Amino acid sequence: MTQTAPITVGTFDGFTWIRCEGKGSFLNSPALKSIGEQRIAAGERRIVVDLGSCSGMDSTFMGTLAGIASKLPTSDQGMALQIAGADERNRRSLEDLGLDFLMEIDPPAAEWQGRLDAIRAELKAPPQAGLPDKTERAKHMLDAHQQLGQVNDGNARRFEEVTQVLEHQLSRLPADPPQDPG
Repeated sequence: MTQTAPITVGTFDGFTWIRCEGKGSFLNSPALKSIGEQRIAAGERRIVVDLGSCSGMDSTFMGTLAGIASKLPTSDQGMALQIAGADERNRRSLEDLGLDFLMEIDPPAAEWQGRLDAIRAELKAPPQAGLPDKTERAKHMLDAHQQLGQVNDGNARRFEEVTQVLEHQLSRLPADPPQDPG
């Protein structure tokens, strides 16, 4: 069985910090998305995703990052989604998909620079939501790949087959039962 890399989180004055330890993948990207959306709904204006211990990222994880970036308001202080601790491999993965135009990678003037150890020491595991069921996982993966396709035409072509397979898979899954209106 594939093990899910842990996600930890902390809120600080002016930003939320989300850290991925191990591989960023379709397994832990639903937690990343949930945390990001909760913080944005709470009014957060800057989210930092820490890749300092991230051994690599799959396309679903990167598409989830793109989705979070698209939901954050832009500001005159730079991009609202920042990446901390990206090694050369992770930086190249983000740049290859054009995601460096949606987020700042290790911005030198960020308010958190110089405080990495203190921030990381305060991070906690979010409440466990469990892995999504097959349908929710397919919907999440489809959304992530559609987000990548919206970044640029090259991504749309690159992930066209993946999105088609996921759309087909979702069309074959049983529909959700009708909701009781009362």
